Amino acid sequence: MSKTNQPTLQGISSNKTKLRISAIFIIIVGFYLFTSIKTESSLLDLWNGKNGFINIAQSLFPPHWSYASTVMPQLIETLHMAIIATTVAALISIPISLLSAANLFPNPFIHQPVRFIMNVLRTIPDILLALIFVGIFGVGVFPGIMALIIFSLGLLAKLLYETIESIDMNPIEAIRASGGNTLQVITYAVMPQVLPQFVSFGLYVFEVNVRASLVLGFVGAGGIGLLLNQQVSWANYPNVMTIIIIIFISVVIIDYISNKIRERLI
Repeated sequence: MSKTNQPTLQGISSNKTKLRISAIFIIIVGFYLFTSIKTESSLLDLWNGKNGFINIAQSLFPPHWSYASTVMPQLIETLHMAIIATTVAALISIPISLLSAANLFPNPFIHQPVRFIMNVLRTIPDILLALIFVGIFGVGVFPGIMALIIFSLGLLAKLLYETIESIDMNPIEAIRASGGNTLQVITYAVMPQVLPQFVSFGLYVFEVNVRASLVLGFVGAGGIGLLLNQQVSWANYPNVMTIIIIIFISVVIIDYISNKIRERLI
């Protein structure tokens, strides 16, 4: 190809790229306009609601700091919920993720049904699980823990079995060639490779559970969310702001510690 043709080809390629970007932009704007018309909502609603936002913001300050002594026990209860749910889900997810891994159990009649069940669990929102368990067990911490366990189980099992399927197969084949059974393969070839990621996933799910437990409290599943819902319902906005600040500080600290631990593991 001559050098004189190269700039022409580059110009054609550049024009095609610009056309694609323009087409994508037009499609996105079209979807936005269509959905705005159908839902009768737009960004202008934010501007129209500015007065309500200002009124709520003024009501939140100053926080009622003496209320912090009432919030702390509920925060500790929330952390207990997240710890219990994460621990139980992590223990249960180990055998489930092993059965879901196609490189360990290539028989589709083994790993496919297990994966299907985990997929079903992941499709159920955590707040719906909380509503179901609140209806069964009543208002309290236990329904929240049960909802978080099932929610965490689906997430942890998926993350872990995908990690197992990407491990180095040479140690597994070596143990199998020397006559090792499945338990020995898992103990000496699989777990040493996935253990750092497993701990990292567990910490990540713990962070998710702390945040999720705040929302679950709004449907009666215990924790600090139940207290927050109560104060919002009573329009005690200074108390609400105190709860929000305590939650924010707690989540930041948990995220920081969790990230530092994960950085050392991986």
